[in-house]
Amino acid sequence: MKLNATQVSGFKPTSQKYKVSDGGGLYLEVNPSGSKLWRFRYRFQGKQKLLALGKYPDVSLKKARDDLAEAKKQLEHGIDPSAQKKQQKQIQSIIYNERVLPVK
Repeated sequence: MKLNATQVSGFKPTSQKYKVSDGGGLYLEVNPSGSKLWRFRYRFQGKQKLLALGKYPDVSLKKARDDLAEAKKQLEHGIDPSAQKKQQKQIQSIIYNERVLPVK
C-alpha cells in the first residue's frame, strides 16, 4: 500500500527501529531517536544493495518517489545508483577543494 504525507508525518518512534514500505523497494526507516530516513533496497549484479535517499522532512514523500524513479532508470541502464551517487560526491568534493584550496 502506498503511503501518503499524513501517514509519513504521523509515524512515531518506538524502542526499536522499524520500516514502513511505500512499494517498489522504497521504505521509510523510523529510528528510536525519532529520525525518519528514506531508503531504497535493490539488487545489482546479484547483490543486495541499499541507497539512502535522505532524511524526512528534508526529503518529502514526493521527492523520495522521484529519486526512486531516477534510481530505477539508472538500474535499467546497468548503472548502480549507489556507486553513481558516491562518484558524484567525489566529483563535488574535488570541485569544492579546487575552489577553496587553489593549487600554487
